[in-house]
Amino acid sequence: MKQNFKRLIAACYTGSISMSIVGNLPPILFLTFRSMYGISFSLLGLLVAVNFITQLLIDLVFSFFSHKFNIAKTVKFTPLLTFIGLWIYAVWPFIFPQAVYPGLLIGTVIFSAAAGLNEVLISPVIAAIPAEDPDREMSKLHSVYAWGVVGVILVATLYIVLFGATSWQILIMATTVVPLSSLLLFSRSEIPQMETPKRASGALSLLKNKGIWLCVFAIFLGGSAECTMAQWASGYLEQSIGIPKVWGDILGVALFGLTLGLGRTLYAKFGKNIEKVLLLCAISSSACYLLAVFSPVPAIGLFACAFTGFCTSMLWPGMLVVASGRFPTGGVFIYALMAAGGDMGASIGPQLIGLLTDVSIASPAVQNIALQFAMSPEQLGMKIGMLAASAFPIVGIPVFIRILKTKSRYE
Repeated sequence: MKQNFKRLIAACYTGSISMSIVGNLPPILFLTFRSMYGISFSLLGLLVAVNFITQLLIDLVFSFFSHKFNIAKTVKFTPLLTFIGLWIYAVWPFIFPQAVYPGLLIGTVIFSAAAGLNEVLISPVIAAIPAEDPDREMSKLHSVYAWGVVGVILVATLYIVLFGATSWQILIMATTVVPLSSLLLFSRSEIPQMETPKRASGALSLLKNKGIWLCVFAIFLGGSAECTMAQWASGYLEQSIGIPKVWGDILGVALFGLTLGLGRTLYAKFGKNIEKVLLLCAISSSACYLLAVFSPVPAIGLFACAFTGFCTSMLWPGMLVVASGRFPTGGVFIYALMAAGGDMGASIGPQLIGLLTDVSIASPAVQNIALQFAMSPEQLGMKIGMLAASAFPIVGIPVFIRILKTKSRYE
């Protein structure tokens, strides 16, 4: 492989790590923001919503207007956007200590836009690089994100233990080394030519193909299955299984990320037959969810939550491979549309389960049933929520069977 492509791949990897930073580091600091600045939970929750909405808007813009952008220049500009967003996030409280929240909001919008651009553009860049096995290269890229999540959680936890959360700005500023590295690497790399529809009508014509919507629905289910467990594992282990919070955070989030990265890394090294792998992922993910709900042994429940990361590991990157392979003329449009589907699943799935859990806990019927089984309403409510979440991979089983059966139809 040419040296320039090696540099470009490294740039994409650091861009993927930047995504794991902006997606996972701020939530770790939310309780710190509440104690230091008195920011309400609703305003902290708004930061999460702004992150999602901003990324989704980027997805939709590139879905229909990618032909309006200079893709190469946009890719090279994105790390600078990440850097600016993180610096505003960190420095604003020093400059405006009486108005901290607007800085957090502005920083979130900027680095979320960068994350959306990374999500839409890095995958097609990797796909455009000549490789013997493009499927494995795509899996390798997404495994870097998963390992980045693990690294962010461990480094942030260690930093807070050693130096305290009150100096959180230093932690944020230290992470800007990653987008700066990406910026330098991209500046010295040549971006390969990527396909885009010539006009918005070209994108609309592609949307008439039912196969695209099948792929979008599949990645929606995959994003829901992956991110629901990623977001709820810690709380579930604490409330329903009785594991202390600190260990729930480490074992529920970090271990999930570890197995997620392991699954993607193994596929990058040995994987093939992505359609069959996706079906196996849906089946095994369903089993893990059900095992987490119904197992009476805490250790088995913990294993099921953690191993869900491995089982869901290819549902997102695997669908990118399938969709880009079946609709090669779509180029960046296909990646943007799939990113929108995955982001919607990653947001809507966990939110729906949270809402259902709250409703279940407040239900007199659930409270009576919990009493009969010597459980608290919170325990039973979270089990009901987790059981409902199993619908995402379970519904995915016939969807991935359909994708497997139509393997050659769009190629």
